[in-house]
Amino acid sequence: MVNMTLSIPEQLYRKLKERSEINWSDIARHAFEDYLAKLEFTDKLSSASELNEKDVIEIGELIKERVWKRHLKSKA
Repeated sequence: MVNMTLSIPEQLYRKLKERSEINWSDIARHAFEDYLAKLEFTDKLSSASELNEKDVIEIGELIKERVWKRHLKSKA
């Protein structure tokens, strides 16, 4: 297995040190794997898509607008 060095803020480092019972290396490894799986899934979806970048942006804006409206309704 290969070792990797990460830079993190001092405050985060102190908090991690307080939880020495947790295998932070394992947590980071799983986070990397999960993130890469999401990227690979997105790549697979987009490679089969006929949408262009403009289409994707428009759809994203519609989704955000509808989610916001639903949020406002639920608060009323």
